[in-house]
Amino acid sequence: MATLRDIKIRIKAVQNTQKITKAMKMVSASKLRKVQNRMLDLRPYAEKMRGVLMNLAKGADSESHPLLACRPRKTVEVLVITSDRGLCGAFNTNILKAAQKFIDEHTKNGFHVSISTVGKKARDYFKRRGVATRHSWTGISGNVRFSNAQEIAKDVKDNFINETIDEVTVVFNAFKSMATQTVTVAHLLPLSPEEDGKEGAASGAAVDFIYEPSVEAIFDELIPRNIDIQIFRALLESSAAEEAARMSAMENATKSCSEMVGSLTLKFNKARQAAITGELMDIVGGVEALKG
Repeated sequence: MATLRDIKIRIKAVQNTQKITKAMKMVSASKLRKVQNRMLDLRPYAEKMRGVLMNLAKGADSESHPLLACRPRKTVEVLVITSDRGLCGAFNTNILKAAQKFIDEHTKNGFHVSISTVGKKARDYFKRRGVATRHSWTGISGNVRFSNAQEIAKDVKDNFINETIDEVTVVFNAFKSMATQTVTVAHLLPLSPEEDGKEGAASGAAVDFIYEPSVEAIFDELIPRNIDIQIFRALLESSAAEEAARMSAMENATKSCSEMVGSLTLKFNKARQAAITGELMDIVGGVEALKG
């Protein structure tokens, strides 16, 4: 049975843990506000840019730009975006489950799957299972810059143009609300209008555009930029979702600590009361013995 001293030590330890979780929640809330504003500012621009390029690509030849080339799929690249740190609930677990499901399905269908990762959690996940990754980026989580997206996009674009990979899919957590993060499996390359039902339904039949100065000049500028923007958006969405998940996890941990302190305090009081009662019984017994 735990002594009063043991219970007091446990209460103190839980209270110290509670201070840490409360501080981490406040830090995550501060970070979330900053990255959420950046993400919300970029989201409509990224969606509109993708929609415009989808419409332009409908009326263009697939040979107008190398990133439009739809060739037979042999190697499928999956870019898995996770965090560098833990303590954010099921945030990383959900992404890795979705990525593993995607990999298993495509491997079963006879495709060679190439894996690139963003974040230490994804890198370590595949490393522990002996799965080789083509490229890994770390140190981006919590400090997302556009240059990070450009670096990742350049690697992806170069390998697609060189035909090292034939298709690119991004797996990340999209920010929906403070309590909801949605695992998203998004097709990135090649830019194929047929796969985008939303834009296709909205625009109806393909429009015969007049391109100025030329199709090549427009696509050379916009299509690579679109890949940069879409990856930047995925990084910001993931960063915002991570901070929201960590904030929620730390809030739950703080509540659990409060409940544990209450339970231990009750246990401490009961043990102290039992000790006092025992001492009183000893005193009463001693008095009775003296009377006898």
